[in-house]
Amino acid sequence: MTHDPATPPASEVSDVNQRFYDQLWADSRLVRPERFNTWDLVSGLAQSHDRRLEVGPGMRPRLPVENTHFVDISPPALDTLAAEGGITHTAPVSELPHADDSFGLVSALDIIEHVEDDEAALAEISRVAEPGAQVLLSTPLHPEYWTPFDDIVGHYRRYEPDHLMDLLDRHGLEVEQSAIFGMKPRSSQLNDLGMWFLERRRPVAMKVYNRFLMPLGLRLQKPLKLHSGMVATDGVEEVFLVCRQR
Repeated sequence: MTHDPATPPASEVSDVNQRFYDQLWADSRLVRPERFNTWDLVSGLAQSHDRRLEVGPGMRPRLPVENTHFVDISPPALDTLAAEGGITHTAPVSELPHADDSFGLVSALDIIEHVEDDEAALAEISRVAEPGAQVLLSTPLHPEYWTPFDDIVGHYRRYEPDHLMDLLDRHGLEVEQSAIFGMKPRSSQLNDLGMWFLERRRPVAMKVYNRFLMPLGLRLQKPLKLHSGMVATDGVEEVFLVCRQR
């Protein structure tokens, strides 16, 4: 579900995504997956699945880098991941360059809200996941929480929770666990300041984010608190999902 009937043209949002993330990753260092609050979960899953895929990781992969397949549209990110032992492919999520049933573990965090055709994106994710595979997803919720930040980073939508669950069900994905997610600062003043710099001094904002705000956010992360099924979503801006491919 889109945030507004006047959703911008697909080409416009796609261009925003490409420019924003190429610029972000070009001035960014790789943040290793061990530093994220998803690692306790992911490290255990990775030990059970040697055929792994992460879609759209940028410079913030959550799966172990070595011997994991990575698909992204950003050359700076793919070059770095390849140098660290990742198996990289340049492609959009709607055209994954892999055979059916290729992977036992698939991660696509903060991806489906960035593509116009989320049905096609989830169809591809589901296609390459083998029966019984575990699929990790995250996405923002509630269209009424839309802010200019969503425009700047290239979001097409925020999801109504019921719509998201129906979408997953159509593509054979059952939510086994979920958690409140995201690293957005709680301070509205800090968010407003960040927005001002992104809109008017983007190169400066990118450097400040990569060199100061991202490391601070990593230090202030709370443990990932997983719940059985879908977590209560009232007031939740972003959700993390552990799904099972039927």
